[in-house]
Parts: sequence; structure tokens; C-alpha cells
Amino acid sequence: MDTTRVSPNFLRSEFACQCGCGFDTVDVSTIEVVQAVRDHFGVPVTINSGCRCPEHNRAVGGAEHSQHVLARAADIAVRGVSPDTVHDWIAEQYPSASLGRYRTFTHVDTRTGGPARWDNR
Repeated sequence: MDTTRVSPNFLRSEFACQCGCGFDTVDVSTIEVVQAVRDHFGVPVTINSGCRCPEHNRAVGGAEHSQHVLARAADIAVRGVSPDTVHDWIAEQYPSASLGRYRTFTHVDTRTGGPARWDNR
């Protein structure tokens, strides 16, 4: 496991593709948003999905042009905080961030040409 810190509270390995291919380079703007979420809420943030290689993205049913494949996205869960609360805080603090609402997590990405917003609850 890579123990390289990419921010005060996150390791590079937390953003790595879950298939084990080694893809773990994540966009600094995405890290900035995720770290800000951790700082604001003051509780652990779990990265459910960060980087995805094209093969893993297909295997998990990711969108064809997923920002995860471009290392610009993270699906996050904040301990004890509802995904709606996380979504709304990011939308207010980072209006150019793209956000997806899900029942158990919040998707955040820093795509060019954003923001995109969707609701998959």
C-alpha cells in the first residue's frame, strides 16, 4: 500500500483504482475539494471510488466518459453526515465542482466545462 500523502488527511492509495492496476494519480483540484470536506466536517472521509482504469470503469458500470478514468473524480462518504448535506456544502463552497447525489455517497469531480449536476438517489 502506498503511504504517500497527497494532502494532510489522505494517502495516494485511497484514490487508487480498486482493480490493483496501479492507477493512482489524482487531480490536485479534486484532492483540494475532498480535503476541504474533511476539514469542514472534522470527521473521516472515505473514498469509495477514486481513479478507475478503463477496464475497471467498465466492470463497475461507470459512465463511458467518466471523470474517474481521467483521475478527476471521487465518490465520498463522510462519517455521520448525510450525502445530501455533503453535496449541498460542496455546491456552496465550490460552485464549479460537478456533483452527483447518491443514496450512500456524494460524487465530486473537477471536470473541464463543468459543473454537471445529477441526482441518482
